[in-house]
Amino acid sequence: MVKIALSGACGKMGRVIAQLARKRTDCEIRAGVDLAGVEYDGFPVFKNFFDIQETDVVIDFSHPDALSDLLSFCKMRNKPAVIATTGYSDGEIAAIKAASEQIPVFFSFNMSLGINLLIELSKKAAKVLGRQFDVEIIERHHNTKKDAPSGTAIMLADAINQTLSGGMRYIYDRHTVRKEREPDEIGMHAVRGGSIVGDHTVIFAGHDEVIELSHSAASKEVFSVGALNAAVFLAKQKKGLYNMADLLNN
Repeated sequence: MVKIALSGACGKMGRVIAQLARKRTDCEIRAGVDLAGVEYDGFPVFKNFFDIQETDVVIDFSHPDALSDLLSFCKMRNKPAVIATTGYSDGEIAAIKAASEQIPVFFSFNMSLGINLLIELSKKAAKVLGRQFDVEIIERHHNTKKDAPSGTAIMLADAINQTLSGGMRYIYDRHTVRKEREPDEIGMHAVRGGSIVGDHTVIFAGHDEVIELSHSAASKEVFSVGALNAAVFLAKQKKGLYNMADLLNN
């Protein structure tokens, strides 16, 4: 039984993870961390990571502001960390990668199996189509999501860029420049509205034909299941940086 500390326990994702964990026999939530500090579901919720007494791994679905304390706790206690929060700066991502040299870190902007399949399909399409097709990525999320573009959209763009040997430029805003689209661009478009959980579409637009690959999440459970699976997986790993590809190929 893997004992989990849940960072962001009182948030929407935290509560979904706690609910799903109750139905599993391979893991359980033993403590939570959240500024709200509201206990529920039978486990204590602390405002400080260092008040946690017992855990095998930490799952983080909170806010980038919590990263420093999270990494400090995990490194000092030698605990693995599943980091699923989005909106990190380049410096914060560098800190996550540096921490993986001391502890096991599972880092992904999206824990959904379907999204990770979409990434693999997009890489395959980019390999076949090359730079003869323009690439545009559209992501849609609920009206309370603060970061844009989504971390998943960036994952998709990075995967396509790497497949095309790099050098692609991410273009987030076209209305300020009046000129033709250039072939080294990947367009990135964010839509915010209503209660959309998460939709991502990759468009490959060529001469007289268009290919679209898309994924739509109907609930937050798809991300929660992935996070719990990652925690169970990571509890058995040595130090290093892991992602969904490692979990799927395990």
